[in-house]
Amino acid sequence: MAVFTEVPLPLAQDLVSELSLGRIESLRGITAGIENTNYFLTTDQGDYVLTIFERLGFEQLPFYLGLMKHLASQGVLVPDPQADAQGHILHTLCGKPAAVVNKLKGGHQLAPTAQHCAQVGAGLARMHLAGQDFELHQENLRGLSWWTQTVPVVLPFLEPEQAELLQQELRFQQQLAASQSYAELPRGPIHADLFRDNVMFDGLPGREMLSGFFDFYFAGVDTWLFDLAVCLNDWCITLETGVLDTDRASAFVRAYEGVRALSAGEHRLLPALMRAAALRFWISRLWDFHLPREAALLKPHDPTHFERVLRARIEQPWHALSTEQQT
Repeated sequence: MAVFTEVPLPLAQDLVSELSLGRIESLRGITAGIENTNYFLTTDQGDYVLTIFERLGFEQLPFYLGLMKHLASQGVLVPDPQADAQGHILHTLCGKPAAVVNKLKGGHQLAPTAQHCAQVGAGLARMHLAGQDFELHQENLRGLSWWTQTVPVVLPFLEPEQAELLQQELRFQQQLAASQSYAELPRGPIHADLFRDNVMFDGLPGREMLSGFFDFYFAGVDTWLFDLAVCLNDWCITLETGVLDTDRASAFVRAYEGVRALSAGEHRLLPALMRAAALRFWISRLWDFHLPREAALLKPHDPTHFERVLRARIEQPWHALSTEQQT
């Protein structure tokens, strides 16, 4: 995303040729985000995204790329990693792991309506079900163990009230994760980062249709409910305050349950998982903001946003109604 690695055009063309994707017409760095180097890549055969992985290694990437390939083969709307003549979808560029995927059509919906949220909710459920039989396994690398390791690192940068909230919430989530009710939650591969800017819609204004999910490089095996909570905390809130828009949230969950019904345990624990999702992104944004890496184009996100979201989820927990109760 931010440009950490400058890619010379001849090297990019060598990779494109190995993938039989034609001749490069343009190569443009993408400024958004802070994890990987991404370029929009246009050839005489189509539009693609070139990613160079800055933190993830060759041992981790088969899970992410393989999951995308698996989901694409199941008809889920995700980018399809491009293979070379030997069928390899993980490549090397500038001495680092790299991949090329097809570019999804359309654009973002940064001010989503209930109709947009419903489409994402149904698409998320379809993705969860399609990933059930994916053979590779990798835990969510930004899950509880990472939170536990990272909180002591960021605490010195916080005001006392913030530090108290962060430590209290971490203890709450540790206790929750040790409970039997949490252990019974359905699990499988999740996206774990399905924000508004990782989803594309295509079509005329007011008639946009979901065209796909992308950026699976935080994916891992975790509870499906956590994935749902991440989405609710972004798609269904007022960004300025973190307050939940219950109309959008209800539309999201209702559409999700139209594909995969939530269990009673999932309904019961959704408010706690929404707190967990807020905590996860508050921690990561604190880390990125206070301990940034060098990059040619780098825009770290404001960590106070997810502090507000976490406080809102604690002060006003939201229990989703089942599909039957809403109809």
